Amino acid sequence: MHLKRISVNNFKNIREAQLEFSRKINCISGNNGEGKTNLLDAIYYLSMTKSFFSSTDAYTFAFGEDSAALNGSYVLDDNTEDLISVGMKRDMEKIVKKNAKVYKRISEHIGRYPIVMVSPADTVLVNGAGEERRKFLTLILSQIDKEYLKRMQQYNQLLMQRNRLLKMDNICWELLDTIDWQLSTNADYIYRKRDELCSNLEEKVYGYYAALSGSRERVKLKYISHLQEDSLENLLKKERQKDALLKYTSSGVHKDEIEFTINDMPLKRCGSQGQQKSFLVALKLAQFDIMKELHGVSPILLLDDVFDKLDMQRVEYLLSLVAGDHFGQIFISDSNKVRMASIVERFTNECRSYEVVSGNYTSL
Repeated sequence: MHLKRISVNNFKNIREAQLEFSRKINCISGNNGEGKTNLLDAIYYLSMTKSFFSSTDAYTFAFGEDSAALNGSYVLDDNTEDLISVGMKRDMEKIVKKNAKVYKRISEHIGRYPIVMVSPADTVLVNGAGEERRKFLTLILSQIDKEYLKRMQQYNQLLMQRNRLLKMDNICWELLDTIDWQLSTNADYIYRKRDELCSNLEEKVYGYYAALSGSRERVKLKYISHLQEDSLENLLKKERQKDALLKYTSSGVHKDEIEFTINDMPLKRCGSQGQQKSFLVALKLAQFDIMKELHGVSPILLLDDVFDKLDMQRVEYLLSLVAGDHFGQIFISDSNKVRMASIVERFTNECRSYEVVSGNYTSL
């Protein structure tokens, strides 16, 4: 599977653009702030129906505009084409179409065109709150497991209902019993899938990190959940009075955490910038592998300014790796024009290259 072409209208600083892509390597060069990352985000949006960087569509519209549109053509492994269009209007629900037919539920689209973004913004996975790491797990699982996505949506809805109930002066305990049972049923599934994923990620991250860093440092992922102690239904019963006083739900998979360590020490506090960068790239490559194995399709890989802060040895390894047969379509953005030119020269037979200035793209 690969993205053959895209048209972009009023998305961030891209007023209008139509681009065609190589099925293998695509290079986007330009100075910082010109629109390299915005193009990669538009490609990501087309797959995920949301921005990688923004939690709300309000930040995706071009300045002064109230609507935006993305259209893309994906070539599938059987050589058929899917035409995807996303229309956005401020303060209105977006419309997503596949081959001119509107999806009944946008969630039906998630996972059809798997994608992995590697970005400097990934540092939030190491330095940010636990919510960021939970989002990362959900990002992977929602693309490979429709049941997980459904269970996660149900869990979040039930959690909001429970928290509203806990805020009431007169709590209906029978209703709370029903909600707790439903929460627990969904939480059990979510917990099992997250636990399996973290085990798979740890094994693959270790291998990629060793190759990227050239060292024998031990990197680990540790999944931490209240459900390792007991079922959520039992936990909620034990903590019911405490939750009633707090007026929110204090236990559940919405409190899960992942610990990243290097040589048994927290990566956040004890890892250098280089170690954290290598770890995050390894983590995203591990994500790619798992999604490919479970989905049966190579995800599109977006490498946004990943070479920054990597020495030439690591850059060389990463390039050799992603250019191999294991990886499918790749998009690389870089502000270093000399480095980008060398990549284009190296992969000239299977590479498409663009330069961007102020959201305008020129084929090189």
